Amino acid sequence: MARRWIWIGLIGLVVALLSAGLAAARVAPPLPPQLPSQLIVSHLSPIQTTAETSLQFLKSLPSGDSDGTSAAKADLQLAQAAPPRQVTALADPSNYGDRYATDIDGRVLHNDFIAVLHETVGSAQSAINLFRTHHPRDQDQVSYHALIGRDGTIYYIVPPEKRAFGAGNSVFNGPNGPETVRTNAAFPPSVNNFAYHVSLETPGDGMNNRRSHSGYTPAQYASLAWLLAQTTIPDSRITTHQAVDRSGSRMDPRSFNGQGFFALLRRYPTRSGLSG
Repeated sequence: MARRWIWIGLIGLVVALLSAGLAAARVAPPLPPQLPSQLIVSHLSPIQTTAETSLQFLKSLPSGDSDGTSAAKADLQLAQAAPPRQVTALADPSNYGDRYATDIDGRVLHNDFIAVLHETVGSAQSAINLFRTHHPRDQDQVSYHALIGRDGTIYYIVPPEKRAFGAGNSVFNGPNGPETVRTNAAFPPSVNNFAYHVSLETPGDGMNNRRSHSGYTPAQYASLAWLLAQTTIPDSRITTHQAVDRSGSRMDPRSFNGQGFFALLRRYPTRSGLSG
């Protein structure tokens, strides 16, 4: 008799434990997917710069808003606005590398960072697929640090501390003279070693070689301004692929509204002192 009561007690305990476990399973939130911490890129880390330069072709006049109160309210709204949608879409490791401290001749490098603007001349997804493809040959390797879709989504492709392969034969012309770095004897020098490459997804009517197209969406300009407002790259070191290219074959980003973009970028309080 006692043995029977012991078995009944054990069965009751098991049932109670199972019930508690099922209840916990019903209320417990799902665990987030885990990635190695070094691969998680939720936002662009600030990049420190010191040089003051001038890049006239992309310079724009400050916003013509004469109502100081309205401007202050707009600044506050920007500062409080939710960040754009962000997605991590890392490139294959063959398509990016480390930034170099010296060039191929052993000279120590001191270049401040520049931001180079591009366009995809294709869909965002096709570009991401290309960057995720393993390219063992140096001449086939390509990537941007970030890509902004037509809906404003920011895709993080290469960590900002790494060197993306966004430009080939290229030179940035600043007041200190031409800036470029040669890191591979088999290729011309480029700006890649000190560049942060950002690309805009091209509209449907721009997937060709014409010199212009219908342009980029307001969401893309807003996300681009938000992204670069997270950095300390000054306005004068924000340039385009067309401007730095020395091959004569690059026109991107075509139909880019530089004046509207800089007016939006300068609304961010973080850009104070960086617009010179």
